[in-house]
Amino acid sequence: MTTKDESIMIILSSPSGAGKTTIAKKIQQKYLNFKISVSHTTRKPRPNEVHGIDYFFVSKNEFQKKIENNEFYEYAKIFDNYYGTSKKMVLDLIKNKKNVLFDIDWQGTKKLSKFKELNLIKIFILPPSKKELEKRLTQRNQDRKESVNKRLKSYANDIVHWEDYDYIITNEDLENCFRQIEKIIETSIKPVKLN
Repeated sequence: MTTKDESIMIILSSPSGAGKTTIAKKIQQKYLNFKISVSHTTRKPRPNEVHGIDYFFVSKNEFQKKIENNEFYEYAKIFDNYYGTSKKMVLDLIKNKKNVLFDIDWQGTKKLSKFKELNLIKIFILPPSKKELEKRLTQRNQDRKESVNKRLKSYANDIVHWEDYDYIITNEDLENCFRQIEKIIETSIKPVKLN
């Protein structure tokens, strides 16, 4: 259970490739009391990803067991892989008086929003255009062409869910987008800053 004086939870959602993960990492670097809720996933790690830092990479069987044991606040199947938010991880962060950052999609946001005890601030990040999104997905060079195409196809479905969010920000320029999110953070709490 949280109150305004305790932990807040910021959800960052966006179509794949719009910059939410980069922004989540920037927030965690700048504010000492923010921790990213590390999701579990059945997706294979990308070359630069580390187990326990970027995701907890688990098998489909392990993930299924966690579902059966009611270990997730939310989980969803996205692009043939499962992603889920661990209750234990979130509750441990709250117990340690940390603010929690969620890097999740609209499906996860809908499910998390049902838990009224969670003090959620929901931010939806949009790319400037679908064309720019395609450029970013191609340039980051982390996914195969078919995966990029799947992500682009889901774009239209993703953006219709912006109404479920408290704030909508277009990420035309990363630093400007980050400054807008900082303003939201600063008006919500008094975070501890590095420098």
